This record gives sequence, C-alpha cells and structure tokens, in this order.
Amino acid sequence: MSSNQYDLLIIGAGVSGTALLYMAAKYTDIARIGLIEKYAAPARVNSLSSNNSQTLHCGDIETNYTLDKALKVKRAASMLRNYATALPDNDHVIFKFPKMVLGVGEKECQQLRERYKIFSPHYPDLKLLDKKAIAKIEPAVAMKNGRFRDDEVVALGSTDEYTAVNFEALSRSFVRQARQVDDKEIDIHFNESVLHIKIEKERFLVETNGTCYQTKSLVVCAGGHSLKLAHDLGYGLHYSCLPVAGSYYFAPHCLNGKVYTVQNDALPFAAIHGDPDVLVPGETRFGPTALVLPILERYNLSTLPDFLQVFRFDRKVARVLWDLLRVRDIRNYMFKNILFEIPLIRKLLFLKDVRKIVPSLRLKDLTFARRVGGIRPQLIDKLNARLLMGEAKIDTGIGAIFNMTPSPGGTSCLENAEIDMRTVARFLKLTVNDEMIKKDLLGDDVRHNNADFPGRVLSGEDSK
Repeated sequence: MSSNQYDLLIIGAGVSGTALLYMAAKYTDIARIGLIEKYAAPARVNSLSSNNSQTLHCGDIETNYTLDKALKVKRAASMLRNYATALPDNDHVIFKFPKMVLGVGEKECQQLRERYKIFSPHYPDLKLLDKKAIAKIEPAVAMKNGRFRDDEVVALGSTDEYTAVNFEALSRSFVRQARQVDDKEIDIHFNESVLHIKIEKERFLVETNGTCYQTKSLVVCAGGHSLKLAHDLGYGLHYSCLPVAGSYYFAPHCLNGKVYTVQNDALPFAAIHGDPDVLVPGETRFGPTALVLPILERYNLSTLPDFLQVFRFDRKVARVLWDLLRVRDIRNYMFKNILFEIPLIRKLLFLKDVRKIVPSLRLKDLTFARRVGGIRPQLIDKLNARLLMGEAKIDTGIGAIFNMTPSPGGTSCLENAEIDMRTVARFLKLTVNDEMIKKDLLGDDVRHNNADFPGRVLSGEDSK
C-alpha cells in the first residue's frame, strides 16, 4: 500500500486537527491516518500561543451562555482538562489561575446575582463575590488609589481551577501522543499546502504543492481555508466568510488571574477581559478588540486572494452587513474598534474600556501587543441573510467534514474531535472504544453525549 493512501486524512495541524489525529489514533481501529499542514510545525496560526485568549472556557463566567450551553461547554472543558493533567509534563500546557466575571453598576451586578442562583448548583466552585471578596483575589479590580472603587461591583468566580491553556503546546502533545500508538500508520506531512480536492472512484484526491494523496475519508480543520476547500468540492457555496481579527494590549502585572466582563447581548463579539499571559511573565494582557480584515490569517497578506474567494460578495452579503450596521450598539462597537487600530489614539480609547476592570490603570501602562491576536472566521448564511455565531462545520455525508471555527475556541478541540471521529468511524464501518474514552477523558462527566453537540452542523444536503 502506498504511503500516500489513507483511511482518514486530516488537513490542518492546529489544535482541532491534532486533537482529531490523537482521538482517531487512540480510540478507533482506523489503521492509516495522515495529517497535512502547510507550515513547518503544528499550531502556527490561530492555535499559536500568542494568537488566542489562552482560556479554558467552562461556561460558568461566560455571560452570553445559557445554562444548557454552559453545561455542554463544561463537558468539553472537562475532556481537555482530564487529558492535559494526565500528561507527564503538563506544567507548560495547562495552568491554574483565579477567574471571575465582573459586573459594574446596578444592572450588571443584578444580572450576576441572578446568574449565580441558576448556575451555582451546577458549578460548586463558583462563588458570588462582593467588593471585599474581590479585593482579596484581585486588589487592582476592587481598589483605586488605596481605597475601594466608588461604583458598585459584584463578581462570579473561583480560585482553584485550571483556567488557562497553551494551545500551541497542547497541539504538539496531541501529535506526540498519536505517534506513540502502536499498530497504526501515522504520517505527518509538514510544509505542504493543499491546492485542490476532488472525488474519484469513491476516494478523495487531495493535491498539494508536492504530492497527490488518496483517502477514504477527509476532515479539514483549517479555519477560513476550510470553507475555501469546501467550495472547491462543491459544498457550502451559499456561505460567505467574514474574518474578525482580535488585538491585545499589555500592561505591567496587575491581575492575578482572568477577569472577564459582562457580555453585551447585542454584540456578536467577545467582551474585553484581562489575564496573565502564560508565556510573558510579569505582564497582564487585555483584549481582544475586534476588527474585520480581508485576510484569512492574521499578519499574512498572501491570504487576501483566498478571502476574496470565500467572501463571495453579492447583494445577500451586503444585506447582512447592512443589517449589522443598522444596530446602534454594533455600529458604535465596530467604529470604536477601527479606532483601536490607529496608533495615535488607540491607547487613549482602550484605556477607558479597560478601566472598567482596573480603575487605576494609567495611559503609560498600556502597550499595544504587536503581532498578538488571531482571526476568527465567522460565516454568513446567504440563504437566510444572517451572520452565524458560534461553531460551524459542514458534514457532507460522503466522508468529508469541514470545520470552520471552534466555539468556544480551543476548549472544544477534543469534543469536536470526538464528534468527527465518530462520524468518520461510522462512514468507514469501524469501531470506537467508548469505554476507554470515558475512562481517559470523561471521568464522572458522562451525562452529555454526541447528541448534545452545541455547534452548528450542516448536513451534506443543507450545505450543497
């Protein structure tokens, strides 16, 4: 058998693609698995340690989540935590920091009090924190110039949980663990860009800049480029891609852990938060801002032509963009975030927002974090004229799956990999070792199963 022929071929070696490599290698009887990555190492785009929030989302302090959504996210977080803490060298992969979501003002504080009543039975470590309790954990949040801040503040948080992940290191660990599985053919192909995908004699032919690979099943985990490759195969043609970039600022150490703010329900973008950077000791990182950019990879202008292919601008896309701009909160937010990118005024504008978290922060404390932050490819559904928020994947039903954007971020990598692994195994008529998955990754959290997947799965019929 040629080494270029596989039962499963994965495109993209970010945290989603490498998680699937690990899951398929360890928990199925899929014999030949290949992975293609266009860069020289795993996790060089959005999973790069500097290009994401480094957060392990559990659902408790993300105020835009309902309880049902939060519990599904909690399962995904448990899988990642159970995997990472079992690694022999996990001290550079997963980290413990305090965490909280901060409410400022009467309305937000009441919102958090009501949320605590609903969520605390399901999150036993979650505490309702008043100003004095906040000060014990995060003095810079509760205090200003040596005195308690004047405005009303309340927080929901915990102090003894794993809350941060180096997703770059996590991706590398998935590759190492997959390669250690016996009786499997595991091939990793770096420095190969996928040019074209087609179907021939019930196999997928994947052409790169150097080779043509054949595979019975295919999973693409390449961000915005996943939609480009789906279009190449004739799927998802009524979807357009809107890439939203996030930028960050550094300040001298002022937070001991992660401090999120209450999400504005009218905005489809994350609220600003602050936390320690796992790879930059002595610094606190604030962000993200949000800016629509016409590229599929941050700081990579060569992806502009790829964006133009997946943007597929027409009257329906224009209608979605116009509907977004008609919402006052969204319009003001987008305009403000454009100003956040202008060197002469961005620090002054950002300071006003970040003082909600640290009221004593000064202008000279902020430094724009250069080449920090990634891009989230949001999908526009042109048939229904709306922006799709959260996770999106196209399952063609013929053995090919295209993952566009995980939600919430890298936290969902193992759960999403489990879903794709099961789909591929059914298609190939092979088996999954459920007992081993429960033992290794789920522990006591086995209440939710594959049917509880919180993302948006588009069937082959829907995505054509």
